[in-house]
Amino acid sequence: MQIPFLSFEYQNQIIRKDILQTFEGFFDSNWYVLGERVKNFEKEYANFNGVNYCIGVGNGLDALHLSLKALNIGSGDEVIIPSNTYIATALAVSYTGANPVFAEPKIETYNIDPDRIESAINSKTKAIMPVHLYGQACEMDAIMAIAKKHNLFVVEDNAQAHGAAYKGKLTGSFGQVNATSFYPGKNLGALGDAGAITTNDEKIAQRVMRLRNYGSDKKYFNEEIGFNTRLDECQAGFLSVKLKHLKDWTRQRQQIAQWYNEALRGTGDIILPQIAPGATHVYHIYLIRTRKRDALQSWLSENGIGTLIHYPVPPHLQKAYHDLGYKKGDFPIAEEIADTCLSLPLWPGMKENEVTYVAQKIKIFFK
Repeated sequence: MQIPFLSFEYQNQIIRKDILQTFEGFFDSNWYVLGERVKNFEKEYANFNGVNYCIGVGNGLDALHLSLKALNIGSGDEVIIPSNTYIATALAVSYTGANPVFAEPKIETYNIDPDRIESAINSKTKAIMPVHLYGQACEMDAIMAIAKKHNLFVVEDNAQAHGAAYKGKLTGSFGQVNATSFYPGKNLGALGDAGAITTNDEKIAQRVMRLRNYGSDKKYFNEEIGFNTRLDECQAGFLSVKLKHLKDWTRQRQQIAQWYNEALRGTGDIILPQIAPGATHVYHIYLIRTRKRDALQSWLSENGIGTLIHYPVPPHLQKAYHDLGYKKGDFPIAEEIADTCLSLPLWPGMKENEVTYVAQKIKIFFK
C-alpha cells in the first residue's frame, strides 16, 4: 500500500465541478484584482471566524507582517513568539524591524506556555504572538490576561488552526489583529498562495486594506508606504468553494486522529497528541514523538508511507537568526520537540484501513 503524507484527490473530486465553474466565471468577468470575489470571501470568512472584518492578502507571511505593521510595531520593539514555531512567525517580526523573543512551549501540547511568557516581557515588549500549532488552540484566557496586565497587543498566528476553538471561541478572534494562511496544504487551502487578516477593529481593518494596496485608499493617492500583497480574485473564488466543506473536512480530520490514537496507544515510546483543557484540535498535522524518529521515518518510507518533520530546526538555531546569538541548549523544549517529532499522513478522505496500515507498520518497527 502506498500512502502519501498528503493527498488532495478526495477533496478535489468533491469540488472539481464548482472550482471549474468558479474559474470560468472569474475568467469571463474581465475583473481580476480586488473585485467581488475577494469581497465575498472576506465576508464569508469573517462570518465563519466570528469576527467583524477579514482582509485578504497574498500569503500567510504577509498577513503576519501587515498585522504587526498595523499596530505600529517597528525598530527597537520586541514581540514574544514560541520557540518552536515555523520560521514565518519570526520573519514577520523581523520584517518590521522589531526583534523576536522566544518563549518555550508546553512539552505536552507544543503550544506556547503562558507561564513562561511573563519572564520574557520588558519595556521593549509590544506584543505576544501565540501560534495555534499543528491545529490546536492555545490557552488563550491566560495569554489574554497577561497581555492585559502588561498592556500588550495579541496577534494570533492562526495559519494551522482554521475552525479550532478555546472555550468555545474560535482561534483568530482573540487578538487585536490576527493572521492566517491559505497555503494549499492548510485545512482551508487555496490552489496557490493566499492569506488573510482578521480583526474586530474597524480602524485596523481599514489600515490593513491600505497597507496591502501600496498604502493607498484611492488609486494613485498614497497615504503611507505600503505593499503589494492582495488576495487574488481567482483564489478568493476557490476559497469560497472550499469554505463550504471545511466543517465536514475538519470532522474527518478529527476522526482520523482518533483512529490513530486508538491504534497507536501504548506502542513503543511513542508520545501521542495531547489536548489542553478547553482547547479543540483540528489536526492540520497529526504529530507523534519518539526517540527513534529518524529510524522510524526511514522504515515507514521503505513501506510506502510518507511522513514529514515539522520542524527539524527551531528558529533560534537557524542560520538566518545567527545574529541573535542563541546556541544549542538555549531553548531545550523546542530542541527536544525538533529532535523527536514526526508527522503522520492525515487528510480528508483518508480511510480507516489506511490508518490501520500505517499503525501496523509502526508497531512492527517497535517489535
